[in-house]
Amino acid sequence: KTKLADMYILVSVTAYLAVVIAACSLNFQRALPLFIITVLAMFFICWDFLIAKYEDRIAAFFSPGERYLEKQWFWLKWVLCAALIITIICWLIFDTAKQGSHQLISFGGLVMYVLLMFIFSKYPTRVAWRPVFSGIGMQFILGLLILRTKVGFDVFNWLGIQIQAFLEYSDTGAKFVFGEKYTDHFFAFKVLPIVVFFSTVMSMLYHVGFMQWLIGKVGWIMQIFMGTTPVESLVAAGNIFVGQTESPLLVRPYLPYITKSELHAVMTAGFSTIAGSVLGAYVSFGVSASHLLTASVMSAPASLATSKLFWPETEKPTVTLGSSLQKPKRESKNLLEAASQGASTSILLVANIAVNLISFLALLAFLDSALSWLGNLFDYPQLNFENICAYVFMPFSFMMGVDWEDSFIVGGLLGYKTFFNEFVAYERLSELIHSREKGGSLYINGVKQYMTVRSEVIATYALCGFANFSSLGLVIGGLTSVTPSKKKEIAGGAFRAMIAGTVACFMTACVAGTV
Repeated sequence: KTKLADMYILVSVTAYLAVVIAACSLNFQRALPLFIITVLAMFFICWDFLIAKYEDRIAAFFSPGERYLEKQWFWLKWVLCAALIITIICWLIFDTAKQGSHQLISFGGLVMYVLLMFIFSKYPTRVAWRPVFSGIGMQFILGLLILRTKVGFDVFNWLGIQIQAFLEYSDTGAKFVFGEKYTDHFFAFKVLPIVVFFSTVMSMLYHVGFMQWLIGKVGWIMQIFMGTTPVESLVAAGNIFVGQTESPLLVRPYLPYITKSELHAVMTAGFSTIAGSVLGAYVSFGVSASHLLTASVMSAPASLATSKLFWPETEKPTVTLGSSLQKPKRESKNLLEAASQGASTSILLVANIAVNLISFLALLAFLDSALSWLGNLFDYPQLNFENICAYVFMPFSFMMGVDWEDSFIVGGLLGYKTFFNEFVAYERLSELIHSREKGGSLYINGVKQYMTVRSEVIATYALCGFANFSSLGLVIGGLTSVTPSKKKEIAGGAFRAMIAGTVACFMTACVAGTV
């Protein structure tokens, strides 16, 4: 059996390489994405092979350099910090002169959020600054690569286009089930089928082991770069792709043994990002796929930075070796069963999205009507929930770098996201985007109808997370069912984690506004 399996793998790889070579020889430009994917796959396969076979030798080879760095680290870290600060100051001066003062406001907002998190930290004197600064550093590096360099921008723009094209395949199933006029009921028959389709694909990728491998690699990078523990690094990486209740399952056996700070980091990571399954739904609203993808990636290190700042580690973590983490076992026997399970799993998610939107939008309409009636008593009939939230969140949105004229609108969106959910906020943002694309009057009866592109982009980053009160109950219930022994700690730290997750999204928006 082993020889037959090896022979099958050898023939398959040879055939695949022959296809790649043939495609590249016919038209290299057309085959470039396939060529890049193949090269990356070969690199990581070779990397995994070398690490698995020669890990001890590689570690021994680099150990003299590691010992030297440890000896010189006391003065070296101050030199690196000074060089980093000087570089940032010089970059801000030249960039502000070229781009304007908006970038400077965004950077000031980032500093403000870090200071606020430090002031209200659980243990301000115990803060380990390496995860904080390295997390923000990773955000800046990712932001500069993706938003400022042509190669990075083109890659993520290409990925965004491919995601949009890929998600459109869900229309085939929706049209067959609901008929030719399925788009007449846009949200129910166009948006929700995307969630089903994406959930199916994710389940298949989990079955073949690709998602576990990808999450493990991203988690390892964050663990090495930020100095965070394997558990919190793996969960933060997982949240880029899966939801806040699914990612803790990656480390389920270790949850009873994690510290309070690690538990807080696990919850914060869930609040700071969105799941891949709902990302497709937001794309269908008209929100930029490339910006949503960038926000999800950038918020992962931000979640660990804010978490370690808001609830520093005061205990000794018990799980410290990356190799000790076991991969979760596959629940499906074959690829077809995995696809079926993925589709079935999405039923609860789709129903949850639908009923929450029905109830929240109905509640919002009633609240607006009640507030308008109350405001009418004082000759202010335009009083509504969005206006109240706009005044509350206006300073925060302005400090992200949003234009002052648009900060009131973005403040309202942040209120919708925090007190209801991000679906309601993105639906409202999509209306503003469509209004700008159609053109027309900027103001009607003194009310601004749409925002600038810059404000829309910053709002997209700020809203890209599950940090809201409806998710609070979901996280407490989901984590408690997985690890009942931590029920008290989960309930006690969930609200702080939601605040940390909200600030992580705001910090990502600040970085996007700065770069």
